[in-house]
Amino acid sequence: MSARTLRKIGLLIALVAVSPAAANAQAPESQEVTVTGTVIDLDCKFRAGQSGAGHRQCAQVCADNGLTLAILGDDGKLYMPVGGGMPGQPQNPRLREFAEQSVTVRGRAYQAGGAVALEIESIRRT
Repeated sequence: MSARTLRKIGLLIALVAVSPAAANAQAPESQEVTVTGTVIDLDCKFRAGQSGAGHRQCAQVCADNGLTLAILGDDGKLYMPVGGGMPGQPQNPRLREFAEQSVTVRGRAYQAGGAVALEIESIRRT
């Protein structure tokens, strides 16, 4: 058997093994929220301590290169943006223009594992 065939068989076995668990999984409860905070570049903010208006262009370049933009709420919580449609749909294009600026976001918040995911319905500069 070729290596490619073995990989396909392995993938099929993994899918069959995961399917029952996925079928029984329940999505966390969500709630409508309005969040005010700053759109940040996670990598630079937490690894290098960079933020603010002087960091805006760098944050946009990082977003263009696939580094995650998130919202650091005035409430101290970190909100991770998620797509409302197709899972895995990137949210950086939606947040890029607001990098390192204060925003107010309306959407649905999902809390799980100590994190808050935010499905953005609307976003505006504040």
